[in-house]
Amino acid sequence: MAPDGDYRQDKRGQWILNQRMRNYKSQTECRGDINRLSAPFLAIYESLIPSEEEKEKQKQLMALLNKHVTREWPGARLFLYGSCANSFGFRKSDIDVCLALGDADIDKSEILLKLADILKSDNLENVQALIRARVPIVKLMDPVTGISCDICVNNLLAVINTKLLRDYSKIDVRLRQLAFIIKHWAKSRGVNETYQGTLSSYAYVLMCIHFLQQCNPPILPCLQGMARTYTVNVDNVECSYFDQVEKLQGFGSQNGESIARLVWGFFNYWAHCHDYANDVISIRAGRLVSKQAKDWTRRIGNDRHLICIEDPFEVTHDLGRVVDKRSIRVLREEFERAAEIMQYDPNPCVKLFEPYVPN
Repeated sequence: MAPDGDYRQDKRGQWILNQRMRNYKSQTECRGDINRLSAPFLAIYESLIPSEEEKEKQKQLMALLNKHVTREWPGARLFLYGSCANSFGFRKSDIDVCLALGDADIDKSEILLKLADILKSDNLENVQALIRARVPIVKLMDPVTGISCDICVNNLLAVINTKLLRDYSKIDVRLRQLAFIIKHWAKSRGVNETYQGTLSSYAYVLMCIHFLQQCNPPILPCLQGMARTYTVNVDNVECSYFDQVEKLQGFGSQNGESIARLVWGFFNYWAHCHDYANDVISIRAGRLVSKQAKDWTRRIGNDRHLICIEDPFEVTHDLGRVVDKRSIRVLREEFERAAEIMQYDPNPCVKLFEPYVPN
């Protein structure tokens, strides 16, 4: 049975607030009992953190890979990157590894085919070189540690992005807590799948950093807007920022908001406050920038720019470019559902993460 006239049916057949009520809700004050929800949210966060045993197994696999790689390419280095290394990875996740070779002109496909042959000679399982993928990789599974691994060649920009996010995570623990909760929600609700037109885990972490930069007082600084203590040039992209984050401990101490209040604020912002038509979030600038200034006002090829999230170093790259007309509605409706639950549901820590099941 349909609810009253304050609701409409969304793209997934769920009942959500109509536009008039959404505008009204954007002015709503946070629920009075919000802080009682922090304990269950923190319990969810703790349940998702990788164990020390897992980290040791990752080191064990990296040591094995390093032995094979340096025997064949003595000057090579291996770097963990992505969620397994940026402090935002869940337990029992796969790992991503970058094989860094000094020569920029190497044939990556040739290197990966050779690497696959080398690794097949060990006891590693399911070793395959996927050289026609957008980012060519070798996939494998280590039966000793139970870890699956993807290895790419010279994807150093991803390694630098990993360092930036890891440095942000060291400034205030609430970033990691918020990002884990938002990622868990996104996975539960089926809006963490780029191949289906929704957002990557990396994009959600950038959204969390941006949100905490915009809090009043701010919980996070803009590291790329401060004096540069780290600079590296990768693929003709200058990557520089303030990385002495130990000097920024306590930066957000003037803002005492609880994790539950921040989860409420995040969903309220993306449901009711963000100007999707005109704004780009930029952790590089530490503020919103206009879509017009970046020429992201119209579709170019497959880049649609319906929700704009600027990559902090590769600034022509919009992490939201994969989102199409159908999936932007799904995303916004899921943000609205989450905001509604956070404001009114008696037990949001359960309802929020109920898996989305297609009708």
